[in-house]
Amino acid sequence: MENKLASRLDHIAPFHVMELMKMAANLESQGCHLIHMGIGEPDFTAPQPVIDAAARAMSDGRLQYTSALGVPALREAISGHYRDKFGLDVPASRIVVTAGASAALLLACATLVEAGSEVLMPDPCYPCNRHFVAAFEGKATLVASGPEHRFQLSDQMVRENWTEKTAGVLLASPSNPTGTSIDSDELVKIIASVKERGGFTIVDEIYQGLSYDAPPFSALSLDDDVVVINSFSKYFNMTGWRLGWLVVPERIVPALEKLAQNLFICPSSVAQYAALACFSPEVLAIYEQRKVEFKRRRDFIVPALRELGFGIPVMPDGAFYVYADCSRFTDDADAFARQVLTEAGVVIVPGLDFGPATATSYVRLSYANSFENLQEAVIRLKNFLQLRA
Repeated sequence: MENKLASRLDHIAPFHVMELMKMAANLESQGCHLIHMGIGEPDFTAPQPVIDAAARAMSDGRLQYTSALGVPALREAISGHYRDKFGLDVPASRIVVTAGASAALLLACATLVEAGSEVLMPDPCYPCNRHFVAAFEGKATLVASGPEHRFQLSDQMVRENWTEKTAGVLLASPSNPTGTSIDSDELVKIIASVKERGGFTIVDEIYQGLSYDAPPFSALSLDDDVVVINSFSKYFNMTGWRLGWLVVPERIVPALEKLAQNLFICPSSVAQYAALACFSPEVLAIYEQRKVEFKRRRDFIVPALRELGFGIPVMPDGAFYVYADCSRFTDDADAFARQVLTEAGVVIVPGLDFGPATATSYVRLSYANSFENLQEAVIRLKNFLQLRA
């Protein structure tokens, strides 16, 4: 007899971005030169002091299991970061270090999402967020959120789409795929409406450090009951180290600890000791220099794409993505992205992964690549589009 797979898998769609990455890898194995604007990964890696800290941890033998909540010194360092960067008093006792932001979201959903309950999210949004909800037999309710709302949920949308089955909302600010943030005044209203209805608010802030047009702020400055997700992957350039964190109300820390002990035991010990170096003034200065470079790339790529004919109705104010309307060129963004890959040698991804509202009309481009490569990508896209005209 064949093993029967769990029915929850029916509610988790394939990650189409990864299929494009397979196509790209195959082309590169044949000698094609590609410019990658697909995967959301900084082209910068961990600064040398972080690598040195990891090496010291290994040479000192600090390789055993840690607390499921994380190394106390790292929890204190994160607490200090909220104090120094944002002027917030976030006790270390409310901070749970996790095996990446993905583990943080899994733990949050395992704690808060009941089977059959619904969670409101904007459409477009990062696909794994809705799949985390599905993994615990909840349902992601996607609400079409167009450029007039900065591709984010509004308080009115939350109130109009809330039902007796709704358990809460899952937001991201700045967002993947759009690079847009929620206005703080609007977020205040959303949090109030959700609390009034007895629900939870989860805010994914993994791109928080990469905010370009205004000082970054945290939803924690608005309400202590908000559950916040963050990560060492994006601003801190530690993608493969798999390290993130949660900030939660004190009352649910024991539940998270119990789940973390059973599901993960603990985050990587080496990664945790390495991450302690992220908060030194020397290393923070490196991250801020890299942030300036990301902004320079954004300020080049957005007008360049607009000049080529892509619609970019909202300037991305954070992360390292441009969500571009390609409907001038195609009515099938997936086929368009594949053509751009094979004919222009530029890797971009279609809106297909991010929700039905923009699936056929938008593509996402990541500017987490060198300035010179972005310039070359624009030339290639221009030549490609001229041949199609």
